[in-house]
Amino acid sequence: MNAPGNSTNGFIQFGQRLVFGARPIILILFLLGTAAMLYQASKLRVDAGFMKQIPLEHEYMQTFLFHQEFGGANRLLVALMAEDGDMFDAEYFQSLEDLTDRVTYIPGVDRATVRSIFTPNVRFVEVVEGGFSGGNVIPSDFRPDPEVFERVRANIVKSGEIGRLVTSDFSGAMVWANLLEEDPLTGEKIDYQQVAAELETIRSDFQNEAHSMHIIGFAKIVGDIADGARSVIMFFAFAIVITLILLWIYARSIKLVLAPMLCAIVAVIWCLGGLQTMGFGIDPMNILTPFLIFAIGVSHGVQMVSGWIVEKYFTGKSPTECIEESLAVESLPINTSLGAAKGAFARLLAPGAIALLSDTIGFLTILLIDIRIIQELAITASVGVAVIILTNLILLPVLLSYVKMGNDEGYRQAAYDRAGTSAPIWGWAATMAKPGPARVALAVAAVLFAFSFWKSHDVQIGDSESGVPELRENSRYNQDARLISERFALGVDVIGIITETASESCTEDYEVMRRIDEVAWQIRNVEGVQKVLTLSMVAKIVNAGWNEGNPNWRTLSRDQFIMRQAISGIETNTGLLNADCSAMPILVFTEDHKAETIKRVVAEVKNLREQYNLLPESVQLVSQDDDTSTAAEADSPADLQANVCAEADESCLRIRLATGNVGVMAAVNEVISAAQTPILLWVYSAIVVLCLITFRSIAATLAIVLPLALVSYLAYTVMALLGIGLKVNTLPVVALGVGIGVDYGIYIYSRLQSLLKEGCPLDVAYYRTLRLTGRAVLFTAVTLAVGVGTWLFSPLKFQADMGLLLAFFFLLNMIAAILLLPALCQVLLSKKAKNA
Repeated sequence: MNAPGNSTNGFIQFGQRLVFGARPIILILFLLGTAAMLYQASKLRVDAGFMKQIPLEHEYMQTFLFHQEFGGANRLLVALMAEDGDMFDAEYFQSLEDLTDRVTYIPGVDRATVRSIFTPNVRFVEVVEGGFSGGNVIPSDFRPDPEVFERVRANIVKSGEIGRLVTSDFSGAMVWANLLEEDPLTGEKIDYQQVAAELETIRSDFQNEAHSMHIIGFAKIVGDIADGARSVIMFFAFAIVITLILLWIYARSIKLVLAPMLCAIVAVIWCLGGLQTMGFGIDPMNILTPFLIFAIGVSHGVQMVSGWIVEKYFTGKSPTECIEESLAVESLPINTSLGAAKGAFARLLAPGAIALLSDTIGFLTILLIDIRIIQELAITASVGVAVIILTNLILLPVLLSYVKMGNDEGYRQAAYDRAGTSAPIWGWAATMAKPGPARVALAVAAVLFAFSFWKSHDVQIGDSESGVPELRENSRYNQDARLISERFALGVDVIGIITETASESCTEDYEVMRRIDEVAWQIRNVEGVQKVLTLSMVAKIVNAGWNEGNPNWRTLSRDQFIMRQAISGIETNTGLLNADCSAMPILVFTEDHKAETIKRVVAEVKNLREQYNLLPESVQLVSQDDDTSTAAEADSPADLQANVCAEADESCLRIRLATGNVGVMAAVNEVISAAQTPILLWVYSAIVVLCLITFRSIAATLAIVLPLALVSYLAYTVMALLGIGLKVNTLPVVALGVGIGVDYGIYIYSRLQSLLKEGCPLDVAYYRTLRLTGRAVLFTAVTLAVGVGTWLFSPLKFQADMGLLLAFFFLLNMIAAILLLPALCQVLLSKKAKNA
């Protein structure tokens, strides 16, 4: 029996006595623990939340939270369209009124924010001979006849809601509403799936041959994702069936198939039960994580099963080694199952523990991203992999120690016969350990690295496509979003830029209003901006109205009484000012929420705030950095949670980013951009440290880590070529791919190192290493790739993207480890080590 290293022999022997001396106790403990965790897992609930999606400590989100009176990104938009293209008929108006009432009473809706042409907060203003006249868009004496319909049509035009609440061709109208995180009536956390179900009920009640319904908003996204996530059960079933087939092909024994499968299922149960015990739910966006845990558990279990077979039937040698040494297989003694389990435990404890610790660290580094949904994913996955350390390195060897094979001689002969079938493949791969092929392999790798490093800069931080990228392009939600964007002029993507001033500055401080107006004009000329709305623009229109509509008067007045006259009719529910006029948003409607669009708008706003901020000496702020990504790097926390201009006794203006759905996306994109490099540095640093501790060799550590770096950049290249942005769903994949991908190199080098210590030259040692571990490593990669590959057929695009990237990582890391690790060893290891 060859232990991984002499320095660990004492610990391994202690572990053997501890584990195998108390096998019944261990089985009872795992049985009781699994029963308890199964009970806890049965109580686990889907837990979705809007606030989990955003980086709450980011500068923009501090603005978002401080100025919640202007509404947020958690909005519902429900459009009712007339199929004949004309909304002016009695049936349509009755349906729209009923729809407004139904939306108003959805649990969690902030009723004060509901807007439609039937709500009293949607009014019109017109210039008449004596000044201004106005009223509700739907008059109090409304009746469905042609005369009143013409009045309503005129009122809609005068209200300025064309393109917002009503389409420009009068073929449909919308109802807007903001959702709260807690139901204002019960105080309980809002159930987004219940809201989504209620919206679908409303759709079924109102949609008919005459009218179509189109619904968008965060709650609807959560509902659609939750519906799609239910298909994960089917994918899990497929993965189990495929894994069973692959395990059978590998082990050719139902007992050796069921043992690692059982341990992987136990790990999943403990993972889900642990989440419930810690007070977490499971988010629809993270629902695939337990099934990733299952695939990791099975793949590592294969290594233990392989080691057990070697120890039981071939006295610690691989079948191929027996062939090479001309050993008669029938002359070899057959070990007991207990002895084989002890041998496999001793051989794989160190590399298995290091590999699984690398996986765990890969997950834990994701905690650096200050977005709760990602942190929950990190916790879920870390708990699962930590449990796998127990199930695969303790429970599985104990289970294998009880396995009784029906025909030991027949099984050994079959394994012996199969060993010769893969020799040509491993013989070719082993040539990479020779000087000539090694140089060629490293030269090709260098070219691939240079290309992928260059191409990786094309990866977008954020969404690279319009619509909701988590869903398929042809999903109902994205079809609704496209229709609303096309038929309503202002679209659905908006970023709110908050201008903070002293109280009543909108009527008393011309300089502040002038600056706000100029900022709005500058932003309006940015590529990708559809329209800009701000109080100063409305004030100019009203001022012209007071002067017979003369365009020469469409300007801001320096006279505070005239300004008060222009603004007095503009209510706070328009979202253009707060109660004391100390905050006035600049609403920027964008054509889409693609990463490049958001980046252009945000960059322009950051540039403009440096030019137009007006902060007197009495107001002291931490300097704002154009590259800010967190609150700590911009204003101080106290500054971000207050309007520092509110009490100023002179002109004061501070421009702050950002509210609206695009503002949230901008914050998320900046957090991800700032986190991606530190996360990879932490993952690689942890792997380097673990490899140095395990193998005590810088050359060996580089041989294991450098192929990982190449695959990481190749993954960025794939993302750039396929248009997959780096965002909440994909950034964790990069860290996970590295953490899990290092397993191959660890298992391969662990065996290679032991053969080198026995005196084998590098090329011979590597050939024998592949004959022993190559099949298990290949199976591990295929098992992992198949497990996540089923996600490609998910109705949710983000799951398909994750499945594609993870499968790429698993397969490419395996190929890179098999081909580049020996080439790097040839270059980096000392002559003495290579020809021991």
